[in-house]
Amino acid sequence: MKKKPFFITTPIYYVNDVPHIGHAYTTIAADVVARYKRLAGHDVFFLTGTDEHGQKVQQAAGQSGKAPQTHVDDLHVRFKELWTRFNISNNDFIRTTEDRHKKVVREILLKLFNEGEIYQKNYKGWYCMPDERFWTEKDLVNGNCPECGRKVDQIDESNYFFKMGQHRDWLVEHITQNENFIQPKSRRNEILGFLKQPLEDLCISRPKERLAWGIPLPFDDEYVTYVWFDALINYISVHGHLEQIKDSGYWPAAHQLIGKDILTTHSVYWATMLKATGLPLPQNIFAHGWWTVNGQKMSKSVGNVVEPNHLIDQFGVDVIRYFLLREVPFGLDGDFSHKALIGRINSDLANNLGNLLNRTLNMLKKYFKGDLPNPDTTGDEDAPLIAKSAEVIKEVDTLYGELAYSKILAKIWEFLDAGNIYINDTAPWNLAKSDEGKKRLATVLYNSAEACRVIAILIAPFMPETADKMMEQLGIDTPVDKQSLDSIQKWGWIKPGSQTHQGPQIFPRIEDKAAAKILEAVTIGSDPPASEKKAEADDKGQITIEDFMKVDLRTAKILEAEKVKKSKKLIKLKVDLGTEQRQVLAGIAEAYEPEQLIGRTVILVANLKPVKLMGLESQGMILAGSDGDTIILGGFDGELPPGGRVK
Repeated sequence: MKKKPFFITTPIYYVNDVPHIGHAYTTIAADVVARYKRLAGHDVFFLTGTDEHGQKVQQAAGQSGKAPQTHVDDLHVRFKELWTRFNISNNDFIRTTEDRHKKVVREILLKLFNEGEIYQKNYKGWYCMPDERFWTEKDLVNGNCPECGRKVDQIDESNYFFKMGQHRDWLVEHITQNENFIQPKSRRNEILGFLKQPLEDLCISRPKERLAWGIPLPFDDEYVTYVWFDALINYISVHGHLEQIKDSGYWPAAHQLIGKDILTTHSVYWATMLKATGLPLPQNIFAHGWWTVNGQKMSKSVGNVVEPNHLIDQFGVDVIRYFLLREVPFGLDGDFSHKALIGRINSDLANNLGNLLNRTLNMLKKYFKGDLPNPDTTGDEDAPLIAKSAEVIKEVDTLYGELAYSKILAKIWEFLDAGNIYINDTAPWNLAKSDEGKKRLATVLYNSAEACRVIAILIAPFMPETADKMMEQLGIDTPVDKQSLDSIQKWGWIKPGSQTHQGPQIFPRIEDKAAAKILEAVTIGSDPPASEKKAEADDKGQITIEDFMKVDLRTAKILEAEKVKKSKKLIKLKVDLGTEQRQVLAGIAEAYEPEQLIGRTVILVANLKPVKLMGLESQGMILAGSDGDTIILGGFDGELPPGGRVK
């Protein structure tokens, strides 16, 4: 059976840029989808690359004393090397200086020129050199470029223009009738608003006397191609000339992932170019948000550009891949902080994922010498875990269609929490005390191992190295891609008798002292010293986001409740945090009876130092509001699993 083609792209990155966290974000996001679709059995083609023409490249090459081609040959490697470090599984890496690309650009230019879609005229207007773009007088903001805010130069010259304006009406109709063409919805509305104004024709040339570094026009050798018209064609030039593109099976692309700053060029320039060329439009253009750093826009002058290689060196590849796609819904702006990153490592990866694998392997070693036992008949206690697996697998597949990465990971973590709850509820340590219990113990630990395997496959697109480590420790020789999504559709793939190999914890916790050293070493150029920030916060009665992030708020389910003897206010609670159970004392006895509390989900301050009250230790604090004598526990509109983060 022939595999269904699936084509996904990142933008091609400007070769003069230093790769930063924003570049990594887009590329990792595309890689996750590509890996998932391969697991689902698709014939995936994943493309990334570098944009290597234009005036800024020509100037930078001149300043470095190099020929432009030598300059870009040296610089494009930075992106290739970074994608290798991030385990990016791209099928091709295209460069706009390659002959295969230049041939297709010239082929399309000649076709459009011969069909009357390109014409020449004299043009007088304002030109922004950093953006390499013309603007009309009405576009300028305070006389400067509306995109970057920098100075523009007035240029009067003859150029070639693509008749983009005549395509406005059908483009509006296409966007209106195809809700998924531009996502998220806010970006779609933005482009529809832009298209309410008349659409200008697009200048697609630059005179060689002003700019020599570019692809010469096939119909006038005195001009080179405008860098955007050239660059956008990379998405199809990788498949060959026009007839080969149509026959490749990969076009139109399923997803083209971009940053929101280049939405207009992709949803308007690129769409109209394709229409004029006679090719279909991509199925989806998804414009994600930008990353700030500790609330500030990334800037070289401020000195807060997050360098991905440093993050990999410090925290590891899979941690960064996970954090970037878990922390912020794809499409919204996000804020990067080392504090939040460490929080994710300790809570999601060490306490939850690492804990489930580690406790499963520990008990297999303790009770079965590391051999995976043959399960006995599945009982009623096993059904919720197996049902949760099927539910999560189905919902994850739907969420991939929406590129809802953070929701996908949250859904997988629901199953992970279910695995930890399953162990708590079945209590293998008690089963091991009797011969009859040991039969049941075999089933419980088999199911725990199978849950770990299912989780490993589901997280493999996000954390491929982690998935491999989990398989190795579970004693599974079959690679993740050979198991595929088919292997988790039916519970019980893992073979009894496999020898597990418990290794070091896949995600060790970063303890407070180590975390403090990391945060102390992080310097943001324009940030005031911590003492000044504290004084400012104190003066205003406010705290910083860093202060708030120190508080670890968790969902906790109350399992047991009883009044504390000799106390009018205290109730002793036993709460479930998913990975552990704790004793907490709460001063709510005058507002609630113990039986009212059992089964209720509350908010727990999980990293509060334990204290003793009435001779009993309280390992956290339950949040509540009060109005005089009235006390009301904080809670939620719907059900949430224990141990989830509250923020």
